Amino acid sequence: MVQYNPLQHLPTAEELPDSDDTPVDNELQNLVPNLLLAMLSMIWAERIDWFFGVDMGIYYLPGQFPPTSIVPDGFLSLGVDRRKSKKGRLSYVMWQENNIAPILVLEVVSQNYGGEYDSKMSKYMQLGVLYYVIYNPEDKQRDNHEPLEVYRLIAGQYELQSGEPFWMPEVGLGIGRSQGTYKGWTREWLYWYAQNGDRPANQWRRSLSPDEQVEQERQRAEQERQRAEQERQRAEQERQRAEQAEQLLAQEQQLRAALIDRLRAQGITLDDF
Repeated sequence: MVQYNPLQHLPTAEELPDSDDTPVDNELQNLVPNLLLAMLSMIWAERIDWFFGVDMGIYYLPGQFPPTSIVPDGFLSLGVDRRKSKKGRLSYVMWQENNIAPILVLEVVSQNYGGEYDSKMSKYMQLGVLYYVIYNPEDKQRDNHEPLEVYRLIAGQYELQSGEPFWMPEVGLGIGRSQGTYKGWTREWLYWYAQNGDRPANQWRRSLSPDEQVEQERQRAEQERQRAEQERQRAEQERQRAEQAEQLLAQEQQLRAALIDRLRAQGITLDDF
């Protein structure tokens, strides 16, 4: 195994493996978090400060190559760029995300027990994940655990929370179960909820009329245009500042040269000082 000094070089996402080559245990482990992502893309369409990863590695502890990582079924981070680059994130690398840990992690329990209630919980606790959500979509109970459990990090330990849907003020959404149809499959799914616990949050945008949806798209396009114009203006200001700095430097050099010429005309050289 390659050893390296993390103080000298922390690897980038391009240098790290972006897949553990481990197949998803079952279809629901992919569909459940992808539905949550699809809903967030509608609910937070105007926001650019969040990222929801599905079956993506989180690199969080450098010290060897590759650094320590974990791959949850889904996770949500706030206060990060919605789009990291044109090609998107290859992995979620903590030291490239200002060391912002996910605020929520989701694990969907499979038939093959994967340490959701112990080893993974300890790792997410170490990582500092505020909300740890475990969803067991098939069994009513497993080892005295409920089908849906939400844990909150309190004083460095996870404490099981009560109530469903469970409201998460730091996220601004609740999470819970409801019957619905996704990808042609009618069954119980996880949904985001409003604070009042009413309809799943993915229904909010569907209630808009076609004209309202067109207007929202127009507003989003206008906001994107304004952001692009702001970026252009910032770039132009930076160019002007650089040009002004060059002009000032040239003026200083001209003044210095003129001063030296005058001194020499009076028979004074810099060697006299």
